[in-house]
Amino acid sequence: MRLSVYQDEIARLYRFLIPPGARVLELGCGSGERLAALSPSYGLGIDKSAQHIGQATAKFADRPELVFKVGDPESFDWSRERPFDYIVAADLIASLRDVQQTFARLAPVCTPATRLILNFHSNLWRPVLTLATALGLRERIDAPNWLSMGDVRNLLYLAGFEVITSGGRVLLPIRLPVLAPLFNRILAKLPLLEILCLGWYVVARRFPETAAMSTSKPTVSILVPTRNERGNIEAVFTRCPQLGAWTELVFVDGHSTDGTVEEIERCRQLYRGQWQRVKLITQTGKGKGQAVRQGFEHCEGDILMILDSDLTMPPEELPKYYEALVTGKAEFVNGCRLVYAQEDQAMRFLNMVANHLFAQLFTWLLGQRVKDTLCGTKVLWRRDYLRIAKNRGYFGDFDPFGDFDLLFGAAKLNLKIIDLPVRYRARTYGEIKIDRWRDGLLLLRMCIIAYRRLKLS
Repeated sequence: MRLSVYQDEIARLYRFLIPPGARVLELGCGSGERLAALSPSYGLGIDKSAQHIGQATAKFADRPELVFKVGDPESFDWSRERPFDYIVAADLIASLRDVQQTFARLAPVCTPATRLILNFHSNLWRPVLTLATALGLRERIDAPNWLSMGDVRNLLYLAGFEVITSGGRVLLPIRLPVLAPLFNRILAKLPLLEILCLGWYVVARRFPETAAMSTSKPTVSILVPTRNERGNIEAVFTRCPQLGAWTELVFVDGHSTDGTVEEIERCRQLYRGQWQRVKLITQTGKGKGQAVRQGFEHCEGDILMILDSDLTMPPEELPKYYEALVTGKAEFVNGCRLVYAQEDQAMRFLNMVANHLFAQLFTWLLGQRVKDTLCGTKVLWRRDYLRIAKNRGYFGDFDPFGDFDLLFGAAKLNLKIIDLPVRYRARTYGEIKIDRWRDGLLLLRMCIIAYRRLKLS
């Protein structure tokens, strides 16, 4: 039993997690095939074996963006290297003398956006792998450490990293037609079977160091999609807080017929002393999702916020979102209406039940805890939105709401997603624009798309 199936699936995992063109550091790079397959703009491979480095250098001599150096990942001098977008440690921690110190020393090559990705064998498979080695069916590897997922999480925490997402890989490490893909691509991703997997992977980031963060204040764009919300417009102007160096209001109107556009213009003149940056854009398509995408094209702030114009999420809560983002505690802040008690009639009972069910499903699909997928308030850095937009073709244009386009994109990029509980209010003007049955079917369709693109990839 050669573990080529395992290695193939791990290589597939890294290609899914790391986009081409990134700066990638691989610890324990071997002869360089994995690093080369990631198509980095700059790739640095470090390995203790001079023989492996010699092979890698010769094999990829025509790839100047790939650099290979002899060095021990536990003692390498990182002070001379620039930060990387991704740091890869494939099947490395089993052979390290000091896992905590090895990762703690990576601080000079990490930024808040750097992702550390590692994988390791499950303790559950230890007897099987030991027997396979004894029978000559597996290459003998010096791997004195058998660490559990809990051990790895704890050591990363002590080294200054927090885990963003994790999962299992490979149920059947034998190349059997039909069965191997069934077990490894489908069954291995199911919650109850995942614990039986041969390997585990972890994606982590450095803890945000708020004391060392820049003192400059970012700018903010508050995007407000509207359609027949005239009675709520003035409250947007009077209740939205000023945040950061400056804040702009960006309205995208979906062809309102109740005087919403005229009310925006009236309030823009009335509150021009308070709001010097106000934009009004006429939607060119249909649906909130298209309005969000169109509006973000016109936003100039460093931070992008979505505020539903029904104001069921109180605008006074927006400073909490701002604080979560600028302190680095989150890279994507998702509003959550399902924690605090709600006003009467704020959410219909069946809608609440469906939201809870979909929350469990999407938490599994995204690999991060998301309690309320349909809260309209989402906050993220503009630079991260541009990365999501660039990668949009991976999922396709499937989301009429705009919520899942952003959530799926953030999960694909391994952004740190945080739920921020808010007190959900009842609508005071206009009518709800959600059809529970039609939109429920659309949610199921999006779950299928997410399953195919996030779990089967």
